[in-house]
Amino acid sequence: MTRVRSTANSSPLRTMILATCFAVSPGLVNAQDTEANNEQVLDNVQNGERVEITLPDPEKQLPLNDLRKFTEVFSRIKDAYVEEVDDSQLLESAIKGMLSDLDPHSTYLAPKDYEELEESTSGEFGGLGIEVGMENGFIKVISPIDDTPASKAGVQAGDLIIKLDEKPVKGMSLEEAVQLMRGKPGTILTLTIMREGETGPIEIDVERDVIKVTSVKSRMIDNGYGYVRITQFQADTGSQFRKALDKLESEHGSDLDGLVIDLRNNPGGVLQAAVETADALLEEGLIVYTEGRIQSSRLRFSAKAGDVMEGTPIVVLINGGSASASEILAGALQDHQRAVIMGTQSFGKGSVQTVIPLDETHAIKMTTARYYTPDGRSIQATGIKPDIIVRPAELKEIDSQPFFTEADLSGHLVGQNEKDKSENNDNQDQEAASSLADRDFQLHSAVNLLKGMHILNRKGQDSSQ
Repeated sequence: MTRVRSTANSSPLRTMILATCFAVSPGLVNAQDTEANNEQVLDNVQNGERVEITLPDPEKQLPLNDLRKFTEVFSRIKDAYVEEVDDSQLLESAIKGMLSDLDPHSTYLAPKDYEELEESTSGEFGGLGIEVGMENGFIKVISPIDDTPASKAGVQAGDLIIKLDEKPVKGMSLEEAVQLMRGKPGTILTLTIMREGETGPIEIDVERDVIKVTSVKSRMIDNGYGYVRITQFQADTGSQFRKALDKLESEHGSDLDGLVIDLRNNPGGVLQAAVETADALLEEGLIVYTEGRIQSSRLRFSAKAGDVMEGTPIVVLINGGSASASEILAGALQDHQRAVIMGTQSFGKGSVQTVIPLDETHAIKMTTARYYTPDGRSIQATGIKPDIIVRPAELKEIDSQPFFTEADLSGHLVGQNEKDKSENNDNQDQEAASSLADRDFQLHSAVNLLKGMHILNRKGQDSSQ
């Protein structure tokens, strides 16, 4: 910090300059100085008294050499670029570059971009139905959204998009790529992708459509065991989740024996929705907190008293397409030991983006904080590690032939609990539910775990009585 002492003469011009400095350059005076103090300083100047001015720290000022370089580049583009470029276009491009170079999630929002951001959180928008990010200059699929054109066409989480139709994406901004993916419903977009395990690029034709995302889906997966699929966290997901639980218990006729919450390929969404969902399942305690440089980015969200499922065993399914708000929910339930997390490691998006308006039509979306689970774990770039790792697989019965048993022997001694074989057959509804689980090995594993937990809980209750 440099201090300069000088005696100022009572010159009208000098007084005006100093007054302007104090009015528009708060860096020249202490933050605690009041308007009265400023007036006192000006009075001292006018009276010819000695005045002490604290100059700003040079290290905290804008780097002049870099600013000169910027203006030089700006000038060269204006003079020598093959086509004439408008000043406002160049400045807007510079703003976009400033933000996009920070991280993959910070961006400049022109009017159309802001409208599309609102659409994506309301649950209806046009396009392919995929959540994407940038990786090494290419577009990476974070996850396809359920029941959308991309999901139906076979796009998978982790796919790397290298071309949109015939246009290479290398060098495009994320916003430019998204604009190309959006379009008139019914039109076809050809995605050229690289996929792990494939020897070369593959092409997938996807028909654009109006994307209507149903946030919460539910059904009974087996007798006494409910299944809730959250595809994306929207503004009303928390209330939809509670309604889904009520519906499942109504269908079952009593409390559930276990619940599977499927967050696989859920790209996240509205933070408050994830908090409300966790709040429904936690008796009390911290759900998530954020830490950033500014005070407004330091937030804490805690659960209100009351677990709507009253301790019913829960398994949460996650995978590499589970990101952001999905990881917040999974992390909170894991830290509070309220659910078993099963599947594969999640995506690892543990940062908070804040939309900051610049005027009525423009804004910036900028990363302002990091998420932390109740135990203080950062999700960023590490994700949520499942308690039980279960990778996708096909379940195949090796020996489907029934074994020859004592009951098959002619003239066998009749057992006290022996029943007619026909009575041991499962009903058709249960077989249908089981077949659904068998087609999804991770879901099948979750249901089996819940059944084991229910058996142990029931035995524990019987022994205590």
